[in-house]
Amino acid sequence: MHERLTWFNALPAADAERELSACCASPSWARAVAAARPFATPAALVTTGSATLAALPWPDIAEALAAHPRIGQRADGDGRDATWSRREQAGVADGDEGTRRALHEVNRAYEARFGHLFLIFANGRSSAEIVAAATARLANGAAAEREVVRAELTRITTLRLTRLMDE
Repeated sequence: MHERLTWFNALPAADAERELSACCASPSWARAVAAARPFATPAALVTTGSATLAALPWPDIAEALAAHPRIGQRADGDGRDATWSRREQAGVADGDEGTRRALHEVNRAYEARFGHLFLIFANGRSSAEIVAAATARLANGAAAEREVVRAELTRITTLRLTRLMDE
């Protein structure tokens, strides 16, 4: 069996929830995934994490969003979630001043339109790609954008669950 998964399965519930919170900051998500232990494989953990996110009501998704830094802003702290966020957004730093300004403006426009921060799976994407994606998503209706946000959060959470099992 996977050593890291064995460790995770054996954690007390509160500790498992704390570990999961670095992957997705929704307390109800972390509680539900921790309660589903033990997992037979890391893939089963990821599958449960994704299915749980798919079933979360929007207020829980919004709570998870609130814990993410804006795209282009460096995550504060030395916790696992902040470290992962800085790594995931590493490509954003590649932009010139004009691109950074465009990112700032599209973040503001997005937040004004949808009432929450712009979330995207930034891992491996340049700042120019992110600006283009944010600009395109401004054309979405609110319901469609919520589904895009849920899908992006699922991608981020999947990556982080995989990292949790690989540490």
